[in-house]
Amino acid sequence: MNKFRKETLKVRLLKLAVLKCTGAPADLAMRFDISERHVKRIVKEMRDNGTKIWYSQTRRSYVTEEEFQ
Repeated sequence: MNKFRKETLKVRLLKLAVLKCTGAPADLAMRFDISERHVKRIVKEMRDNGTKIWYSQTRRSYVTEEEFQ
């Protein structure tokens, strides 16, 4: 996966997390056509870069407190 695609997926994931509609990691992986493990790696990179993102069991979605512009 090239850097541009990875950054694009991060933006898309953040937008979906703000809307609280990512679905489970497996659903997100299917939507992005990548592996579930890759989804988790991308989320970890986002966390390492300071994005407050986590998986909510009750919503069955990644969520964040950040407002996307």
